[in-house]
Amino acid sequence: MSKTEQAETIRNGQGFIAALDQSGGSTPKALRLYGIEEDAYGSEAEMFDLIHAMRSRIVESPAFTGDRVVGAILFEMTMDRDIGGVPAAQALWNKGVVPFLKIDKGLEAEANGVQLMKDMPGLDDLLSRAAAKGIFGTKERSVINAANPEGIRAIVDQQFAVGAQVASHGLMPILEPEVTITIADKAEAEAILRDEILRCLDALPEGQQVMLKLSLPTEANFYKPLVDHPKVLKVVALSGGYSRDEANALLSQNTGMIASFSRALTEGLSAQQSDAEFDAKLGNAIQSIYEASIAG
Repeated sequence: MSKTEQAETIRNGQGFIAALDQSGGSTPKALRLYGIEEDAYGSEAEMFDLIHAMRSRIVESPAFTGDRVVGAILFEMTMDRDIGGVPAAQALWNKGVVPFLKIDKGLEAEANGVQLMKDMPGLDDLLSRAAAKGIFGTKERSVINAANPEGIRAIVDQQFAVGAQVASHGLMPILEPEVTITIADKAEAEAILRDEILRCLDALPEGQQVMLKLSLPTEANFYKPLVDHPKVLKVVALSGGYSRDEANALLSQNTGMIASFSRALTEGLSAQQSDAEFDAKLGNAIQSIYEASIAG
């Protein structure tokens, strides 16, 4: 796997990044939406087997290819497993899809209107393993619940610090300081966030780049200065609780941003569907998100 080729795919490829990285905490909900209730599994191991089967079904679908899906974010346990008898990262790249890994371990309790990432013991070991398995980059999420300058600065500083650790392993960091879409002061939080990110981008060493994963902004093209920044490889958008139609409509107004949707991608998929039904439903979802991603 050529890192240069993968970077070009993300920079110039037409399409979006699929977020297939539900963690232990969000897996029961993801399975329930997929038509598998909690009484269908008796242990965490069985639960993860079921979510892996769902993710594998998505990746192996003929609808899921690099001409519309440029990247996919994996959960650590998915990275360590096979898809169709091939290691997961290689299975993705075989379809022209660049593999990323979710690395955060969840969120701290809220302070100063934000939730920082929990400590990540063993991160260097995980990053070394990811690089050896052919992962191109990583994703780490924290959450902003209020337009609190002190809290947002702490979030951005932490994101860039982790990003530097990721970059030291030759991997591309996706920094994800998510702004909760339902807060009353969302636009104000976005203004503080944009300024703080620009501050840290300007301080990055020459030749170093990051990616950004951001909530869809209140004002269209508000993040254009980030999209255009030479130290940003790509800005991607999370769906953040919007329905697929809502998220697509908002995304299409933002030039240069592409989707990185999770729930909005899998909306309407079911374990009970035949392969033909599943592939058709997934194909429609992928096409709509693809069109919104290239509309800008």
